[in-house]
Amino acid sequence: MLRTFLIGVTAVAVTVVSACSVSTGPAGSSSADKPAGDQVVIGFSQVTQQSPFYVQLKNGAQQAADKAGAKLLFADANGDVTKQNNDIQDLITRGVDVLLINPVDPKGVAAGIAAAKAADIPVITVDRPVPSGAASHVGRDNVKMGELVGERVAQALGDAGGKVIEIQGDAGGAVARDRSKGFHQGVAGNSKIKIVQGPYCDYLRAKAVTAMQDLLQANPDVKAVYAHNDDMAMGALQVLRENRRTDVKVAGVDGLMEAVKAMPDGQYVATALNDPIGEGELAAQTAIKAARGEQVQASIDAGTALVGPADATKYVGDTVFAQSSS
Repeated sequence: MLRTFLIGVTAVAVTVVSACSVSTGPAGSSSADKPAGDQVVIGFSQVTQQSPFYVQLKNGAQQAADKAGAKLLFADANGDVTKQNNDIQDLITRGVDVLLINPVDPKGVAAGIAAAKAADIPVITVDRPVPSGAASHVGRDNVKMGELVGERVAQALGDAGGKVIEIQGDAGGAVARDRSKGFHQGVAGNSKIKIVQGPYCDYLRAKAVTAMQDLLQANPDVKAVYAHNDDMAMGALQVLRENRRTDVKVAGVDGLMEAVKAMPDGQYVATALNDPIGEGELAAQTAIKAARGEQVQASIDAGTALVGPADATKYVGDTVFAQSSS
């Protein structure tokens, strides 16, 4: 296995050298020093397009690129880290000036980041950070978002507390880990709240629907459901309503407009703003700065806020996700 790995790394290195050899830039120039008058080419490797959040994240990056006169080359990994590493290599070969990466697996994408480094191409991560190798990460404080939602759920349950089912995002993902950690911190003040951790549903509503059907049968005494994003939470809400369980509170994260609009009846009690358009725009703007050799911060927080039934109406609009400026 070690021999096979070393051969694979060598192959990546050879491919990177080949990609650099066909560059049309001046000899000795760096892709991180793009002249101000030249068009910046951004390579965006996205984890998936099967979630509305990630579709809007791409749209935000595209809008910022168009506004700045930059070109955006997009690749959808479809949840496959091997494909993502191959996509990154392809984007490098196509001559991008900077890479914007939303990793399928923060550790598994290391080969792609190493290839970018060998080609002298800066990497900006968005939404999901990586352990090392990125010039900057653009995202939000997922611990804080989980904590805000946890505090509101604890408030909704009151002193009686009760059983809370947690539907998780992706196994091993930093976002899922942090949203779980924050939520647990948020409800920690009420010792009568018991959290039952459900399965990983990869942030997809369809998977959450299937999981919730089994979870409800196994936990008929459930008092609330917390999902790591609103799309999964809306799936749980669907199952609860089909089973006439309007007594069970529901909460998620991301500020999905569908969830915000569901709040007035009181069953959906909380979400945290995570506007993907704004995050995508900020990520693309940061990528353009890095491509031009400008200084970028190592970590950029796009901000968040809690939304509950009492203030939901002020966030209602025609966007897919609620925006903090609403």
